[in-house]
Amino acid sequence: MATKAKSTSKKTKKTVKKKTVPSTEFSLYAPNVNEVYLAGDFNSWQPDAKDYRLRKFKGDIWKKMLKLKPGRYEYQFVVDGQWWCDPENDNRVTNAYCTENCVVEVK
Repeated sequence: MATKAKSTSKKTKKTVKKKTVPSTEFSLYAPNVNEVYLAGDFNSWQPDAKDYRLRKFKGDIWKKMLKLKPGRYEYQFVVDGQWWCDPENDNRVTNAYCTENCVVEVK
């Protein structure tokens, strides 16, 4: 008489920790403007990318939170179509247009 061997397999659940990417906040005080966008090397310098539009808060403060991986990023604000450096960020580099880009470093 043949006997059947039972095979048992236990499925174990692995707890995978997802690495969270912290948010980086960009903000700009800009009264009397209609729209503000964020452009930089994180979005191929698109001056009007919908996902990079800042939201207006009380006191004419415009803000945008981005989840950026660790690294160095250059950026500017685009205010009603005009390119602006961040007046609160002194970390700047000269760009190819003989103006400046702001630099943020995410750790």
